[in-house]
Amino acid sequence: MRDIKFNITKAEEGAAFLVHVVPKSAKNEVVGKYGDALKINLTSKTVSGGANDTLVKFFAKKLNVKQESVEIAAGLTSTEKMVVVVGLSPKKAEKLLLG
Repeated sequence: MRDIKFNITKAEEGAAFLVHVVPKSAKNEVVGKYGDALKINLTSKTVSGGANDTLVKFFAKKLNVKQESVEIAAGLTSTEKMVVVVGLSPKKAEKLLLG
């Protein structure tokens, strides 16, 4: 079995990374690495809809960017999502998320 590690990659206009969302949590927070994704607890009750909005707001605040800069590129109805943050380097994103 290979060791998969969380990785933030360079997207066309910023940083891209996988997240694993855990809805119905006590608070919105970064829990840590989860395989090749970043595990995020969210207070929203659903994986899609409300959780997507909460996730965008959470990352915008955590990464000090506008909500319009955060996009869920894949996984809108899944617990596994690909997030793209426009205008932010992978190195800075990693520092803000895990630092």
